[in-house]
Amino acid sequence: MLHHLSLGVVDLQRSAAFYDASLDALGYVRVWADDTAVGYGVPGGGDKLAIKLRGDSVVVPGPGFHLAFAAQDRESVVRFYEAALRHGGQDNGAPGLRPNYGPHYFAAFVIDPDGYRIEAVFNPPV
Repeated sequence: MLHHLSLGVVDLQRSAAFYDASLDALGYVRVWADDTAVGYGVPGGGDKLAIKLRGDSVVVPGPGFHLAFAAQDRESVVRFYEAALRHGGQDNGAPGLRPNYGPHYFAAFVIDPDGYRIEAVFNPPV
């Protein structure tokens, strides 16, 4: 359903370092960049996520909003979480099974440097 999503950020270099590292753990890469924005997606493809410089402040959606990235396996969820924490993210739920979402739902939750709630999830078909 979604074509792409853009997030406003205060510090493009800080946010790009965070997303470069955490999305790389999931197999996603920068697909374009300029002085005001960076786009991420699968290698050789278009952007599905863009971070865009928005000045001194951004308004982050409140509780109920989060962005979930698909992971290839449980190990990439763990790598995502570790990379995110090393690059300015805050813990919002360590990697692990989330049986309340499904018997195989393995996810990790972090808050990015601007306050966006993000998740990496591996949820294989039963």
